[in-house]
Amino acid sequence: MDKPMLILIAGPYRSGTGDDPALLAANLHRLEEAAWPVFQAGHVPMIGEWVALPVLRGAGGTSVTDPVAAQIMYPAAERLLAHCDAVLRLPGASAGADQDVAIAQKRGLPVYHSVSEIPGYAG
Repeated sequence: MDKPMLILIAGPYRSGTGDDPALLAANLHRLEEAAWPVFQAGHVPMIGEWVALPVLRGAGGTSVTDPVAAQIMYPAAERLLAHCDAVLRLPGASAGADQDVAIAQKRGLPVYHSVSEIPGYAG
C-alpha cells in the first residue's frame, strides 16, 4: 500500500429513525464503530455526517429536519466522494448510502461491504 486511502463509511443514518435524536445518535455511533478498523488497516476513515452536521449547525439548522438540511446532508457526502478513494458500505437500508455507492461506482472507486475486504485489514 503506497498511501493510506480516504474511505467514506456509508450506512443508515436517518433511515428507520423517524428523525428521533436518540436513534440518529445510535446510527451515527454504528457508523463510527467502523472507523477504528478502517484506521487500524492504515487508512483514514470519513463519515459524511462528520462534515454535514457542523455545516448544518453553521447554517443555523438545529436538526436534520430543518429545510436547510436538504441543501447540506447529501451534497456534503457527494463532495466528500470527490476526495475519497473508496467506500465502506455498512448493512442496512439507506437511500443516502446507496447514493454514495452509486457515485463511487460511477467514479470507479472500490466499494467494500466488510472491513475485512479493506487492504491492510488484519482482523
